[in-house]
Amino acid sequence: MNVIAETMTSIWESSGFAMMFDDPRQLIMIIAACALLYLGLVKKFEPLLLVGIAFGMLLTNLPGSNVYHPELWDGVMNHTKTYADVFAEGGLLDILYIGVKAGVYPSLIFLGVGAMTDFGPLIANPKSLLLGAAAQLGIYCAFILAIVLGFTGPQAASIGIIGGADGPTAILLTSRLAPELLGAIAIAAYSYMALIPLIQPPLMRLCTTKKERECKMDQLRTVSKKEKVLFPIIVTIFVVLLLPDTAPLIGCLMLGNLFKECGIVDRLCDTAQNALMNIVTIFLSLSVGATTVADRFLTPSTIKIVILGLFAFSFSTIGGLLLGKVMYKLTGGKVNPLIGSAGVSAVPMAARVSQVEGQKANPSNFLLMHAMGPNVAGVIGSAVAAGFLLTVFG
Repeated sequence: MNVIAETMTSIWESSGFAMMFDDPRQLIMIIAACALLYLGLVKKFEPLLLVGIAFGMLLTNLPGSNVYHPELWDGVMNHTKTYADVFAEGGLLDILYIGVKAGVYPSLIFLGVGAMTDFGPLIANPKSLLLGAAAQLGIYCAFILAIVLGFTGPQAASIGIIGGADGPTAILLTSRLAPELLGAIAIAAYSYMALIPLIQPPLMRLCTTKKERECKMDQLRTVSKKEKVLFPIIVTIFVVLLLPDTAPLIGCLMLGNLFKECGIVDRLCDTAQNALMNIVTIFLSLSVGATTVADRFLTPSTIKIVILGLFAFSFSTIGGLLLGKVMYKLTGGKVNPLIGSAGVSAVPMAARVSQVEGQKANPSNFLLMHAMGPNVAGVIGSAVAAGFLLTVFG
């Protein structure tokens, strides 16, 4: 009987249940993970990523799971540990996190995004690039405010990039500049992307008049296949020569688009759009969720990041709208300012919101294809902004 009792005691003491209340913050994070799972599974807020992030959060905060070791990554950052040590000493999510830290997953996500995206509206209306650039305003506004609130330059840059509404770019930049903030920034970025239909419409109505929202735009010209094939090649050469640090994101984005437009590598295009995209999404989301370890996530900085992220996203939307209003004036009412709000990088959700708001003002409005130009430009713009910040702080 003593042997049985000792065995049962040993099992209990080594179980997570016995350690559950050693740090109450872990229990809080488990509850938070379940709440995020509810938002992803039931409310369908960015479920493809939020479900994985929430489950990674759950796994890393279950006492005794040993799937992720932040102290191991502290050693990597301090150059006292190497990736070889991660493979030798780390858990499952430590090993998967190498793909985040090395910038592999975000770049491969961009490969899939490029393979699924039609750059035709941007090529047909190059002025859309200006709207995409204007919609990066929130990045720099939030960066300045974060500096004022006491964050370091690299941390402020990582927080500001939330304004680009581009999850993979935010993850790549943060993993390089401020990995200690990765969990909070990723959750903030994807949460606000999911809330675009709630956040943007009030700002759109606030910044534009009813007459401006009613504006109908002329049909876009037809873009030739030759233009579509040349575009990703030319953009890659120009942008990477200008900002070499953008090479992983811009290169993969444009390669994916080249797969799509050339018409002779259908198998590669299909793999990039589906199998590869799905596999990388699983690895990326679990890895990001793993970084939300209780003692590092539950800090005053996390609250500041969530607030600054909303500020960044809102000002990015406003930046696009304000330039849209300028274009409306300069063209004599031929550009609907609502398409400027699509200059944030959330493809194609932001463009759909522009379409919905335009039709509310004028049922005969069809702004979707016009809004896709700034929307795609926003993807490029956020990658360029990330490259610039990496050049400055990397």
